[in-house]
Amino acid sequence: MGAGGRMSTAPQGKKTKSGILERAPYSKPPFTLGEVKKAIPPHCFQRSVLRSFSYVIYDLAIAAFFYYVATNYFQDLPYHLLYVTWPLYWICQGCILTGVWVIAHECGHHAFSDYQWLDDTVGLILHSSLLVPYFSWKYSHRRHHSNTGSLDRDEVFVPKVKSSLRGSAKYLNNPPGRVLTLIIQLTVGWPLYLLFNVSGRPYDQFACHYDPNSPIYSDRERVQILVSDAGVLAVTCGLLRLTAAKGFLWVFRVYGAPLLVVNGFLVLITYLQHTHPALPHYDSSEWDWLRGALATMDRDYGILNNVFHNITDTHVAHHLFSTMPHYHAMEATKAIKPILDNYYQFDGTPIFKAMWREAKECIYVESDEGDMNKGVYWYKNKL
Repeated sequence: MGAGGRMSTAPQGKKTKSGILERAPYSKPPFTLGEVKKAIPPHCFQRSVLRSFSYVIYDLAIAAFFYYVATNYFQDLPYHLLYVTWPLYWICQGCILTGVWVIAHECGHHAFSDYQWLDDTVGLILHSSLLVPYFSWKYSHRRHHSNTGSLDRDEVFVPKVKSSLRGSAKYLNNPPGRVLTLIIQLTVGWPLYLLFNVSGRPYDQFACHYDPNSPIYSDRERVQILVSDAGVLAVTCGLLRLTAAKGFLWVFRVYGAPLLVVNGFLVLITYLQHTHPALPHYDSSEWDWLRGALATMDRDYGILNNVFHNITDTHVAHHLFSTMPHYHAMEATKAIKPILDNYYQFDGTPIFKAMWREAKECIYVESDEGDMNKGVYWYKNKL
């Protein structure tokens, strides 16, 4: 699982003398992607079927162990202890299944093995088991990687410019409003994105990850969207049959609640990777792929860095080289830091503190007044 989590003393976001978070560089980098790649040991780009499958087996074995303990021993515990053991199970199982989610995400990037058919087969099975339409998300996520940081073409967590804010924004820009926004975002944000493209790139027509005719997809991708739908439908039918046999409460406790944890972490991880007061966004006049790929933030989740296969603290390297397997990403990150220099962004602020700060400070983006670089936008919160 890479080189492990970062030290707990990891530096927080860089600040100026006035206490304001220092902005990331936004001018064209003095290095090329090829120069960055040369700094990485060649073996970091090698994908091993056996090693990749070892992580799948490891994660599923832990998930099976948690399931076995919960379904065989919780029933013998005193009733009042169940208020502790079940939530503990939900959190632990949700974290492990988030790791499974990350491996399926890696399959979508062709980072699992050298065989595309194997990556797609494993990814389809793992993502479908978590009610994720594999191919649908694979293709929209690929476009996110192709257009990261672009206000016009990025696919996820696209910030709004001030002029496009809804009237409700100013009523939610306060502590109770932020709490409500975060609760909605972390509980139903993921299904809302899949179903209605909430927080995604605006399209001229209705966009939905389950619709093969959605504007998100090209004609050659539409058949595979139906395959994704079939995978999710098959798992849903299995859950309905299980509900009929075991009851809704049993299915929710064993599967549904951990899935909510998975969805919450997925949204939180992605949100904090691409939302930060120091990160620039670009319109079409300024955007280019390399600057966009660098406009992302590595974070520190402590021990969960390992559980999440380091997708949290090696995200910059992942955006630069998305076909690199996760078990080489930490070594690659260390190798590219000297070249990236200030273009490498890491914030070790405790996650829940960072989540609250970003919810408070990152309301919309706009360019600085009087700045010649009018195509560069920064997060602000003054309404």
